[in-house]
Amino acid sequence: MTVERRARRATTAASTGPTPEELLRKAMAARSPAARARWARQGLASRAPLDKTTQAMLLRQLYLSHYETRRFARAHEVAVQALELDVMPDVLRQDAARAALAAGDLERAVGHLRIAARRGPASRRPFHWWTLGSVLFVAQRYAEAIAALGRAVRWGTRDKPLYRAHLALVRIASGEPAGDLQATIDELASAPCGQGYGRFVLGHLAYATGEWAAACRYLEAFVRRTESAAPALAIALDAELKMARATLAKMASN
Repeated sequence: MTVERRARRATTAASTGPTPEELLRKAMAARSPAARARWARQGLASRAPLDKTTQAMLLRQLYLSHYETRRFARAHEVAVQALELDVMPDVLRQDAARAALAAGDLERAVGHLRIAARRGPASRRPFHWWTLGSVLFVAQRYAEAIAALGRAVRWGTRDKPLYRAHLALVRIASGEPAGDLQATIDELASAPCGQGYGRFVLGHLAYATGEWAAACRYLEAFVRRTESAAPALAIALDAELKMARATLAKMASN
């Protein structure tokens, strides 16, 4: 068979199979980590033209399959591989940080988040600083958490009430004055960002002010929502979930 005929046959085979973009859509719609990984690997192995954005997104689906099945070291490796493509770098830094943190490598996770916060688009930097602050808070590195959350508050817009409330919570934990806590609670409770993760912050602020009935409502709502969330989100919030349950247990024992 001539070179020309082999090239035509390869081109025909590539054109008759699913494209990398189609395989990416299948991976994103997959109902199990195994299926997600299978479609992602097929997309990455395709002989059809593969642009960097599609390649990065296929790698991200492969990362998610590892993360959801708790193969965190492998998930981190895939996230770092995707970072080399320089597509969505701050998003992939978040992915790498989550995998490193779940694997028990706090310093590597913090390093990824600092890079995301410094180099990410201006519109997403407050979120990255907040994520860094939340990780440092759970690790009880309060001075660093205050610095990170202070930046989130300074540059935040829509989610500023959450960032401000979280900063107040860290200040309480570190023994610093936290200002008008009731005003902070009221602002977050009435804001859209007071849902979801906001319930974790509201619950602990209410606990700090002695409003235990409200604290129970907020924390129980956070626990229910997190327990029923997608696997990746539930894993990412494992430390907060444990902290919320511990606080609920303290209130139940008194």
